[in-house]
Amino acid sequence: MGACVSTSSRSTRSSRSNGETVAHSFLGIGFCGQKRTKKTFSDHVYTLQTLHSIPNRIFTNGKSRASCIFTQQGRKGINQDAMVVWEDFMSEDAIFCGVFDGHGPHGHLVARKVRDALPVKLLSFLHSYQSRLNGSSKTCFKGNLKRSDGGDSEKDASAEEKLNVTWREAFLKSYKAMDKELRSHPNLDCFCSGSTAVTLVKQGSNLFMGYIGDSRAILGSKDSSDSMVAIQLTVDLKPDLPREAERIKRCKGRVFALQDEPEVSRVWLPFDDAPGLAMARAFGDFCLKDYGVISIPEFSHRILTERDQFIVLASDGVWDVLSNEEVVEIVSSSPSRASAARIVVDSAAREWKLKYPTSKMDDCAVVCLFLDGKMDSESDYEEQGFSSATLQSNHSGNAVESDDGQKSEPSLQRNFTVRSSDESDTYGRLPVEIEGNEETMAAEDQNWSGLEGVTRVNSLVQLPRFSEERP
Repeated sequence: MGACVSTSSRSTRSSRSNGETVAHSFLGIGFCGQKRTKKTFSDHVYTLQTLHSIPNRIFTNGKSRASCIFTQQGRKGINQDAMVVWEDFMSEDAIFCGVFDGHGPHGHLVARKVRDALPVKLLSFLHSYQSRLNGSSKTCFKGNLKRSDGGDSEKDASAEEKLNVTWREAFLKSYKAMDKELRSHPNLDCFCSGSTAVTLVKQGSNLFMGYIGDSRAILGSKDSSDSMVAIQLTVDLKPDLPREAERIKRCKGRVFALQDEPEVSRVWLPFDDAPGLAMARAFGDFCLKDYGVISIPEFSHRILTERDQFIVLASDGVWDVLSNEEVVEIVSSSPSRASAARIVVDSAAREWKLKYPTSKMDDCAVVCLFLDGKMDSESDYEEQGFSSATLQSNHSGNAVESDDGQKSEPSLQRNFTVRSSDESDTYGRLPVEIEGNEETMAAEDQNWSGLEGVTRVNSLVQLPRFSEERP
């Protein structure tokens, strides 16, 4: 779509139609009726087509000022995972992070589309709220809210609740708008393709999170004895969770596991043993949206403390083989912060070979956000196998994504998502849009082999038999 972000300090426009603009000045240091003292971005307008040129936004393997990210293709063909870190997201102390795990024939395109469009929509809704409340004290997006030990606890609780309501609504509306855009997208077929999302905005000591699907976020923190502990920040929204199963069954969807994988509950159409989606919430997957699968995110707000060290977001290719505690141990013991995400992925790859030698490894994507905002020097970064050219391209937006979503990272050639289906050939030849460009490509050239292997868990089992006949 034609969404864009305006960073001009003079702009006050906000729209959610084609060509939408978002002004960032309201989310600067003094956006609550105070004088703005710092810039948030250069004075430019960014469209989704030029989103990759935004400074301090990375989406391929590399690092930023306070984070490192890494993804590796599994054994299924195209890497369907996507990730992003966007520093200076809405003010100089704010950062957006996200991991998106696609599934289905066009899952890699869905994940990338969500990666690019969802943060812009979130900014747009936040700006809309602030425009309505500008000059009032009703709501403030400041990132320095802390719990008080004094007599103002009721006032603090009220302020925190107002902050929660505003951010919750922003996440809910941006996720809803994202799914609506996917449904009406002219060149991207999301009928049996979709994506998870685990997203967060850290602003000062505030951590706001929205998520759907089974990608996960954890917090590495120190306990009272200064030992590192893992705190799970999200819930894997699987179909076997009682609340999720109840909703799906109430909408006439079915939830059950296959005999050869009894531990994996899946969502099925009421009239067909398809598609067998292994999550209860997702973007896309419109064949199941009338039967209980939703894109409404779970929302949470957490106030970070000095004991909190880092946050890890990852797709289920990591969590299927590594525990929360193991990931925290890997990150905290990494020889350099810049290498932490890559080492987590490498560890997951080894565990896949050990634990599931007959299964095809899933894609893995990892974002490590260090809460003190510090990273290694560039020389240390290069020693870990990343070149300074990679760093420069990530920050300048010159990195070009290939058809498999990556520039030049190691690959393992993947399969994990779907079982074989003889009725899927037509779906494999639908043209799809790439990253908002007008060029199209046939799925038969995408090397997406998700319908070819029998694997352990995740996503879809087979495409519905009526999918090729739908209008």
